Amino acid sequence: MKNNFSEITPYIQSMADLSSRNNGIRTDMYTQHHVFRGLRDLGGNGVVTGLTEISRIKAKEKDADGNAIPCHGELYYRGINVRDLVNGFMRDDRMGFEETAYLLLFSELPTAPQLASFRETLADYRSLPTSFVRDMILKAPGKDMMNILSRSVLALYAYDDDPDNISIANVLRQCLQLISVFPMLAVYGYQSYQHYHCEKSLFIHYPDRSLSAAESLLSILRENGEYSHLEAKILDLAMVLHAEHGGGNNSTFTTHVVTSSGTDTYSAISAALGSLKGPRHGGANVKVVKMFDDLKANVANTEDEGAVKDYLVRLVDKQAFDGAGLIYGMGHAVYSLSDPRSDILKSCARELSVEKGCEREYALYETVARLAPEIIAEKRKMYKGVSPNVDFYSGLIYRMLDLPCELFTPIFAVSRIAGWSAHRIEEIQNAGKIIRPAYINVKDEREYVEMSDRG
Repeated sequence: MKNNFSEITPYIQSMADLSSRNNGIRTDMYTQHHVFRGLRDLGGNGVVTGLTEISRIKAKEKDADGNAIPCHGELYYRGINVRDLVNGFMRDDRMGFEETAYLLLFSELPTAPQLASFRETLADYRSLPTSFVRDMILKAPGKDMMNILSRSVLALYAYDDDPDNISIANVLRQCLQLISVFPMLAVYGYQSYQHYHCEKSLFIHYPDRSLSAAESLLSILRENGEYSHLEAKILDLAMVLHAEHGGGNNSTFTTHVVTSSGTDTYSAISAALGSLKGPRHGGANVKVVKMFDDLKANVANTEDEGAVKDYLVRLVDKQAFDGAGLIYGMGHAVYSLSDPRSDILKSCARELSVEKGCEREYALYETVARLAPEIIAEKRKMYKGVSPNVDFYSGLIYRMLDLPCELFTPIFAVSRIAGWSAHRIEEIQNAGKIIRPAYINVKDEREYVEMSDRG
């Protein structure tokens, strides 16, 4: 029996109703918080604005005198500290991405039966339309995985019987389908690239509906389909930590902006993918890995702390690697003392390094993490704290998992689609105006010159 992927099932409708009931942002809250809807103030000028219930970043706290001072970073999903969320599913030795997606979408933690039903729905959607892989991926292989992913998302519009309906139930249905198939789109795009551009053998594995998103990704990526429990558990954790981040990041803001125009889900998510593709956003962990490769190629003994420090100084002085003057993976726009995601991944990287025999590699990362803040503070005269961000350890983890660099950013997207989906639904529920920021024109007025008089 062929699935009707456009059908809003009773389960989807009930979850849409749940999402509506749990929406707590009232119209009067925009006035209360001095936020102007549509990014326009009373004078029509563009302002920075936004309200969300989905996630929050904490990087400062007030002292006894009411002054804001840096604190160790915290990240909250729907009000729940991500550390507590991670400790919960890790303590029970279960995968957490699906539970996290449920929390982000519906603003509450699922019960065991609710999570089972949610997983079953995702499993039902973990299938692409007939001949989609052949016609949309294999027949037009590309060299950039993010572009292939974005193109595939746009192509799914043509296979949806109700693509432009932006009711909450229909958008939720579309988002759940995308969450389910993103691992397939990313991996199949990579396999086509490997075959047609790198002359490697082509294999396409069908996903096992009983597997989690992380397990499914590893299973269809590897030729033998095998992976260890620790590998799947750590990839799942990385996906949880990349699923959402504060709502103010570039790709999430893109989701809000494009959604506010009233366009379809596929266009909005494709736009977010285009944003995430940028090296200033989603591609940073690739830079970290390549920086470490360059370090090892130029430092004869990486256990010599002095030699490593000299290399880092040359990095900051724009005399090493790409000449950008950056120690990639260090520092964050919001966090200063610590990035909670990095803290969590650090312990997992240590555990995985033991299983993979990469203890020396992990030790090198630890050395750089210890030395880099001092060097940056001294050379840049920075008084804001600098610490490893999430990209610092995620690149190391992905490499130890034998994931190709070409998939680092797509895996970010496989994770962040959960957050984008939650923000798209929230924007539809609460926005009411197209986002239209203001730009200041600096070109003086001038007279039109007739064609015959243009020298």
